[in-house]
Amino acid sequence: MRESVQAEVLMSFVVSEELSFRIPVELGYETRDPFAVRMTFHLPGDAPVTWAFGRELLVDGINGPSGDGDVHITPTGPEDLSDVSIRLQVGADRAVFRSSAPPLVAFLDRTDKLVPLGQERTLGDFEDHLEEALGRILAEENAG
Repeated sequence: MRESVQAEVLMSFVVSEELSFRIPVELGYETRDPFAVRMTFHLPGDAPVTWAFGRELLVDGINGPSGDGDVHITPTGPEDLSDVSIRLQVGADRAVFRSSAPPLVAFLDRTDKLVPLGQERTLGDFEDHLEEALGRILAEENAG
């Protein structure tokens, strides 16, 4: 069985209303973390930055405003499959990206074929990976 889905999408990094530039963004999904998608942004002159957030947040954000906290995803227009705005925030720092919806939908469709939305917990080893990941996180916190 396939265990991951990858895609590359060109997105606009929105600096201001007047200035934006296109950057490649890698999308990733893995069965060992079936609730999350990863986006790796390749900004010019910087090391790639990866954000992980709920796959369902991306699904919901294509159709209507979604997200609370560090990640907000919303369509930019009322029509179906309009562009999508992805806002990432850490403290006062914020980055906004704009993407065409169809490549995101195509990526999500491929993830759904791998693990149907709502069926994430049915993966046999998901609980084992969760326990392992939690153990590593706790060990890192205790060591720090």
